[in-house]
Amino acid sequence: MKKIDTPFKMKGLELTNRIVMAPMCQYSVTKEDGVPNNWHFVHYVSRAVGGTGLIIMEMTGVTPEGRITDQDLGIWDDSHVPAYREIVDEVHRQGAKIGIQIAHAGRKAEDANPPLAPSEVKGEALVEETKHGALKMPRALTAEEVRNTVGQFKEGARRAVQAGFDTIEVHGAHGYLLHQFMSPSINHRVDEYGRDLSRFGVEVIEAVKSVMPENMPLIMRMSAIEYIDGGYDLEYSLKMAKAFKDAGVDAFHISTGGEGVPGELKPGNYPAYQVPFAQAFKNKFGMPVIAVGMLDEPKVAEAVLSNGHADLVAVARGMLNDPYWAMHAIRKVTHEINPPVQYERGIR
Repeated sequence: MKKIDTPFKMKGLELTNRIVMAPMCQYSVTKEDGVPNNWHFVHYVSRAVGGTGLIIMEMTGVTPEGRITDQDLGIWDDSHVPAYREIVDEVHRQGAKIGIQIAHAGRKAEDANPPLAPSEVKGEALVEETKHGALKMPRALTAEEVRNTVGQFKEGARRAVQAGFDTIEVHGAHGYLLHQFMSPSINHRVDEYGRDLSRFGVEVIEAVKSVMPENMPLIMRMSAIEYIDGGYDLEYSLKMAKAFKDAGVDAFHISTGGEGVPGELKPGNYPAYQVPFAQAFKNKFGMPVIAVGMLDEPKVAEAVLSNGHADLVAVARGMLNDPYWAMHAIRKVTHEINPPVQYERGIR
């Protein structure tokens, strides 16, 4: 039996298939106010029409200075909610479910002056990964500011619930603020947020969960390993994940790296190169896991699912290339298709 087109349930979230649209920044806010516009509406709704089971909206800042750039989405004000609600409602009308990834970029906030971080440790990034080139020297957050940031995550989650999202994903990967706090290479604090590197993440999770309905799952994106020299390994990330699971995470979305320019250890450049890390999380915790990373070939995605390496497969660039990737992937794997009636003449 093919798995890619089978339903999946996670707490109160029921999906029609196992395909996830991974969060991808669109850099398309024109007024620098963080509010989604017509581009975002068309972008996300078209993937719902295209058969995606779960759409996760792009990294969305819980503060203005917590965005990667000023062209990114935000959810720091109640005035943002109606625009998100319009997208959510239409995605639902097209038969898909939708979540939102809330985050703070920390030292990778390119337009913040200065960016904020656990410690005054400057980040490095590949030029092609940034909009403005080199990253700036960050300012270390005070303990009070850290606690305020926890509250900003809580308020962002409250607004996401108000907007009608089906799930929330906390971004703890790719060198952004939650990752920075859990990374020994980046967090050099000597206070309570340095003595226990899971503490900030745990507090964010607990705060977010406090405003979420009981049946709404909380997803956490994590980098299973770092690629910088001296970076943490899989054993370390599993230790962090145990604390996050105990705090309330219901599913993990597993990626790797993103904290700086790779050292001796380099990321893979082949299909499903990150899947073994997702499998390690699934084997360790026995809870829902999303795999991601070069899963654009439908039969590779199906193999990840049918082999039990992950419960859901997330596709990113493949869905930029093809809004109907999910529908086409299901057809390729199962040889069956159920397109919208309006498209039956063209999609067979």
